[in-house]
Amino acid sequence: MHINESAENYLETILMLSKTHPVVRSVDIAEELGFKKSSVSVAMKNLREKEHITVTKEGFIYLTDTGRAIAEMIFERHELITNWLTSLGVDEKIASEDACRVEHVLSPESFEAIKKFLNK
Repeated sequence: MHINESAENYLETILMLSKTHPVVRSVDIAEELGFKKSSVSVAMKNLREKEHITVTKEGFIYLTDTGRAIAEMIFERHELITNWLTSLGVDEKIASEDACRVEHVLSPESFEAIKKFLNK
């Protein structure tokens, strides 16, 4: 399953917001990412068409099973890479920013190898 970095970021953001908000709306995503609501609306339309999210008539956004699987995979990568970099002495903010870039390009094989190595 191939999905672009932007879509992965949106799905991860929806997942993170769903943990702290009773419901997730486009305005919440726009605020969290610092994007215009119109840009978020276009992205939500694309994610809905790819069946990664559903949107209720009230505008509440929910991850589908496939959307949740992608979001959780990206979130796991982000957390593991951030924690690894901070354990190496990298500032937490920088580690998180770097993890955000790396999480999208790392192959599943490399990620699993890193995960296995760190869990020794």
